[in-house]
Amino acid sequence: MTSPADDLLLLAAGVIAGAVGSAGGITSLISYPALLAIGVPPLPANVTQAVAFVTCLPGSALGSRPELRGQGPWLRRWAALTALGGAAGVALLLCTPGHIFARIVPFLLALASIVLLLQPRLSLWQESRLGEGTRFLLPCGLFTVSVYGGYFGAGSGVMVLALLLLTVDQSWARANALKNVILGVADVVAAIGFAVFGPVRWAAAVPLALGLFAGSRFGPSLTRRIPGAALRVAAATAGFGLAIELWLYPR
Repeated sequence: MTSPADDLLLLAAGVIAGAVGSAGGITSLISYPALLAIGVPPLPANVTQAVAFVTCLPGSALGSRPELRGQGPWLRRWAALTALGGAAGVALLLCTPGHIFARIVPFLLALASIVLLLQPRLSLWQESRLGEGTRFLLPCGLFTVSVYGGYFGAGSGVMVLALLLLTVDQSWARANALKNVILGVADVVAAIGFAVFGPVRWAAAVPLALGLFAGSRFGPSLTRRIPGAALRVAAATAGFGLAIELWLYPR
């Protein structure tokens, strides 16, 4: 059971985390410490926030309706792949020791942050030199990050956003909206697996989920008001910060 003070803390953390994550930041930078602060151990905290993240999908989809208009075919094309990756990630988490990816994740996050910072130049270079040679980058990248998202999750949004900006759409608002939905699909699959087999702390998941829905509902509007370059730097900085934290203190 959680106290009323714990519920208020999780609700507030969810609102902030949902807004930050749906605008291109890292949701778990806020939600995970909040769960630890009320006494939830690391593994249940990771599983509990994964279940709560499900509410970010409807919230961010409602907030990103202008950017998602006409994107149905693209989302349907890649949803099954990300769902499969999310399911594989859950299976890995439930069957393998939690430290397997712990030393790899910081370097993946740092690489994704570098890609975010260099995305305009990388996109130009890709268009002029790589051409059809990158047609496997999107499916391979989406599946890999979806597996990671189901297994561990922290920073997966930065990774997917960097991938979509490089391969799909150079508009921050549209790429971010696609990221929110495609990761939401993987989150739903992961949440089902964790709900059945994982140590979910439901009393903590409910207020966090409510806050995440509210925050993710208005988070996408920030991407329309803040220049993409500023959001890119902010997301990359958060990515580097989380990479350093996970390298020094692996979960």
